Amino acid sequence: MLTQRKSLKGSRVLVLGVAYKKDIDDLRESPSLKLMQLLQEGGALVEYNDPYFPVLHKMRHYDYSKMKSAPLDPAALASYDCVLIATDHSSYDYDTIVASSKLVVDTRNATRRISKHRERVVQC
Repeated sequence: MLTQRKSLKGSRVLVLGVAYKKDIDDLRESPSLKLMQLLQEGGALVEYNDPYFPVLHKMRHYDYSKMKSAPLDPAALASYDCVLIATDHSSYDYDTIVASSKLVVDTRNATRRISKHRERVVQC
C-alpha cells in the first residue's frame, strides 16, 4: 500500500500520452487534455510526453500551444513527483518508467506485468 502524501499544488506531474488512444496521432476527444487541465487547475506543474506529438497546438477547448514533449529518460522521470500514464503507447519502456519514477498512476493497466517496484504504482 502506498503511503506517500504530497499536495497537488506545486507538484511536478508528467502525463504520458496525450493521444486519444494507443499508438495513434489523434488528439480529438483525448481524455489526457482534460486531465492536464484539471491537474493545472489544482496547482500542479504539468508536462507531457508523447512520441506522436512533439509539440501541442491550440485546440477549441484547450490551449497547450506552448508545451513541448518532455524527455523520457531515468533522470527526467526521477525529477517528477508523479508520472501519470494516460495513453499506453507501445513504445514506452514501462520497466524503466516504474523503476525511475517516485510515483506512477497507471490509468491503462500498462504496468500490470511489472513486479519490481510495485510499491510505486497506483492502478486506476
